[in-house]
Amino acid sequence: MRGGVLAAVALGGLLGGTARYALGLAFPAPGATFPWTTFAINVSGSFALALLLVHVIEAWPPTRYVRPFAAVGFLGAFTTFSTWMVDTDRLLGHGHYAAAASNIVGSLFAGAAATVLGLAIGRLTSARLTRLDARRGRARRHGWWVR
Repeated sequence: MRGGVLAAVALGGLLGGTARYALGLAFPAPGATFPWTTFAINVSGSFALALLLVHVIEAWPPTRYVRPFAAVGFLGAFTTFSTWMVDTDRLLGHGHYAAAASNIVGSLFAGAAATVLGLAIGRLTSARLTRLDARRGRARRHGWWVR
């Protein structure tokens, strides 16, 4: 692995983990309530990851740093399986079995739906941008991240 790619993953992870932590502090879930913050983070992260990967894999030319930084680093640290399970355990510990089950099942289904939506929107926007560029008779331009 190249040092630049590793640095991109590390920087993305630092920023994604910090963003998740800041949202957890801004919108804390008391011990016996549904963990809406973790739920929203994981669902929005699923959507963002699908949307991003459509563009990185299918629309943009090969890149070296976008996927490691944004997908692996930032969104990998932003979304979190461990917090999801700790929140579920906390609900179980307080005797809120229905809320714990809702957290597990709801997160899975909402995350899958958000992923499908992100893929669909990503493919629609990518195809639209490609058609617009073709009508204008020019190739798409890309910035410094394409290397």
